[in-house]
Amino acid sequence: QVQLVESGGGLVQPGGSLRLSCSASGSIVRAVAMAWYRQAPGKQRELVARITSGASTNYAETVKGRFTISGDNAKNKVDLQMNSLKPEDTAVYYCHAIIHYQNYWGQGTQVTVSS
Repeated sequence: QVQLVESGGGLVQPGGSLRLSCSASGSIVRAVAMAWYRQAPGKQRELVARITSGASTNYAETVKGRFTISGDNAKNKVDLQMNSLKPEDTAVYYCHAIIHYQNYWGQGTQVTVSS
């Protein structure tokens, strides 16, 4: 049974930084890709950033230049460094992984950007 465990959310002032971490347990198969999504109240879940097993990355336009995704797909771990945070970044952030053709989601971690 694969489980994704996230950590690092919290409350931060505008312009501040947070680092989210996610680790997958229960699988010895390397993830094809790992990603972070987010969902704000009343909005659809959206992709924030993704990293593949080949270390290719892609980002939502709204976070380019501010967020950096990094990972160790061999260990099924992924981090999201978030800088210059804005109130509109407030959301629940979810870790996602594709392992052996299956999609897995974390339980979500709240990020709130407010003064």
